[in-house]
Amino acid sequence: MNSEGVVRISELMTPEHANLIGKVFGGYVMGLIDKAAYVCAARHSGKICVTASFDRVDFLSPIDVGDLLHLTAHLDYVGSTSMGIGVEVHSENVQTGEVRHTNSSYVTMVALTEGKPAPVPPLRCETDEDKRRLLLGRYRKQRRLENQEELARVAGVLEKTEGKRLDEFLAAKSIRDWLPEEH
Repeated sequence: MNSEGVVRISELMTPEHANLIGKVFGGYVMGLIDKAAYVCAARHSGKICVTASFDRVDFLSPIDVGDLLHLTAHLDYVGSTSMGIGVEVHSENVQTGEVRHTNSSYVTMVALTEGKPAPVPPLRCETDEDKRRLLLGRYRKQRRLENQEELARVAGVLEKTEGKRLDEFLAAKSIRDWLPEEH
C-alpha cells in the first residue's frame, strides 16, 4: 500500500472536549475518527469524499482530559466509488507515557465529483497485511449489504404484524423464535 493509505493525527484533549462526567465526549472522538477517515479517502481518491457509514465505533476505554489522542487510519478496501477505512485511537497520558487503545472504528467514505459518486483508483496491495486488510474490507462490505437486506426483511414482517402477535414477539428471547424462515 502506498503512503496515502495511512493517516496519523494527534490532538491534545482539553476541558472543552469533556462530557458531563469529565471524560472526553464520545461524539468528539467520532468527529476526529471521521476527519482521519476523510483525509485517508481524499488522499487516495483525489476527490471530495463524504461519510457513507460508520459500521461501528467501539469505545474500549475512557479518555481523560489532558490525554494526547493518536488516531491511525488505514485504507482497507476500495470499491468502484467507496473506500473502507479502519481507524484506531490510542490515548497517551503525557505525564506517565502510558498508552491505551481506546477506540476502534470502521468508516465507509464515498468519493464525489459534482455531488455524484465518482470512480476511485484501485488499492495497490504490496504486502500480505495489505491483502488481508482488503479481504477483510470486502467481507465487511458484503456483511453490511446482507445486514441491510435482513433488516428490511424484519421490518417487513413487523409492518404486517399486529396486536397479540406483537406481544408474543416481545416476549420471545430471540428474534429467531418468531422470525419466519426465508424460502
